[in-house]
Amino acid sequence: MNSPLLRFEDLRPPTARRLALILTVVAGAIAAATVVVGILESGMVGLADASPVYFAAIVLVGSLIGTWPAIATALVAFVVYDLLFTLPRFTLVVDDAREWLDLVVFLVIAVVVGRLASLGSERATEASRRAAESTDLFAISRLLATEPDVEDAAPQVLRRLVESGGLERAWIVRERAVPGGQRVLADTAEGDPLPTAPIVVSLVRTPGDTPAHWVRAHEPAAVEPGPRDGGRRAPGRTPLVRVRMEADGVTVGALKATLAGDRREPDRTTTRLLSLAADQLALAIRRDELRREATEAEIARRADALKSALLDAVSHDLRTPLASIRAAAGSLTDPEIAVDPAAARSAAGAIDAEADRLDRLVREVLDLSRIEGGSLRPTLEPLVLADAVGAVVDRLRGALGDRPIDVEVAHDLPPVRADAVLLDAMLSNLVENVARHAPAPAPLSIAATATPDGRVSLTVDDGGPGLPDATRSRLFTKFQAPGGPNPSSRPGLGLGLAIVRGMAEAIGGSAIAAPSPLGGLRIELSLPAAAPAPEEPIGPPSRPAPARSR
Repeated sequence: MNSPLLRFEDLRPPTARRLALILTVVAGAIAAATVVVGILESGMVGLADASPVYFAAIVLVGSLIGTWPAIATALVAFVVYDLLFTLPRFTLVVDDAREWLDLVVFLVIAVVVGRLASLGSERATEASRRAAESTDLFAISRLLATEPDVEDAAPQVLRRLVESGGLERAWIVRERAVPGGQRVLADTAEGDPLPTAPIVVSLVRTPGDTPAHWVRAHEPAAVEPGPRDGGRRAPGRTPLVRVRMEADGVTVGALKATLAGDRREPDRTTTRLLSLAADQLALAIRRDELRREATEAEIARRADALKSALLDAVSHDLRTPLASIRAAAGSLTDPEIAVDPAAARSAAGAIDAEADRLDRLVREVLDLSRIEGGSLRPTLEPLVLADAVGAVVDRLRGALGDRPIDVEVAHDLPPVRADAVLLDAMLSNLVENVARHAPAPAPLSIAATATPDGRVSLTVDDGGPGLPDATRSRLFTKFQAPGGPNPSSRPGLGLGLAIVRGMAEAIGGSAIAAPSPLGGLRIELSLPAAAPAPEEPIGPPSRPAPARSR
């Protein structure tokens, strides 16, 4: 939008300091131009009319001070030239009518030149001001867009406003969801008492082309201080400025500031900067609120889905062993059924097997809840991997059945830095997974090698039917097993491999699934290697120091 010929601000009476500056500059410019004109029209040079020299003084005043001083300079130059250089001198009377025409033309041109010079200077100043304003707004937008949370970006935004807007202090008051609840989100002088005043200068922004303007308003109740404000308040004489922050028709807070110097209200540049910064801060705060609400809704949705899946799985997998235990126990306690020793032992074995299965299901649920709840606190120590693998294979050899078992874990491998209980649980889960999903005579192979990055890679391969890529990609997800996500299609809750990955990550390792060279599934654990123990010095044993008598 083009600026008007004369703005309302130009009609305001100048302050005493500015008036003194205007008079000094106008008098100096007129005096200097008059000296030059006198020299040019004297006998030394002999020019007939040197009045255009005054145009230079008018241009100078218009460029430095403004329109009205330039017009005043033109009028003074007209009078001075008429008095000193137009016959008869030292009087406003002009004998020659052509001289009157020259003087009037001089006055008109001088006024136009003064206004044009002032307008050019104002537009150049306005362009520089707008460029600086755009730079500040871009920096503020970048801060709000790149920082993860508005509370991280707000202090930097306030510092930028204080530097660019000529403010003494700025802070952001955030509206809470509770009625009347407010708190300080950020403050450039955090820790100092907040200034208070019964009356503040508030920015009023109306729809349409009506420009924003400042009005005096009553300050609402004091806000809750920040975390290090200590509840202190400092009554001050500095004017308080308030800009309301709104987004989507909702008031989210206010941007407040105190002005530096003796200003009673912000100028046009500071007003625009505060207004646009308040809008961007309001949008950022509203965006964080919406993102937080969406996150909470997603958490609630996933929690409901997890509860449904857990109830579905538990209702099926716990009911099956319980039904088997009740059937076997019922046959033993029924007085009408004759039970021989062999049948009794068979029923007792079935009860023991189903109770063991029930215990395993409960342990899996508890282990997973500890992992997801962050209560898993491993005790890391150097462990020999060959001993841990050998103990698990020996303990579960009966469950593996009649199948080829190949274990290639060298005793000279670097020790792994792990928790003994968690390592045994991971290995047991992997071997039991092979026993359940790759029935004999499918082979089992366990191997371990040291990797160049200072870790130990442990692979468990089976010769079972294998898995398609889509199923293998979600193998470590809760309630996902080789049979699919439906609990009725596979034994167990589908938590074993999810527990393996959680325990591996708890000790600084990782777990991945891949096709096995044996034709089935490969689970690879990457475990951190422990630092080698320092070697004891070789030499004669040191003699104990002689005891001192007391």
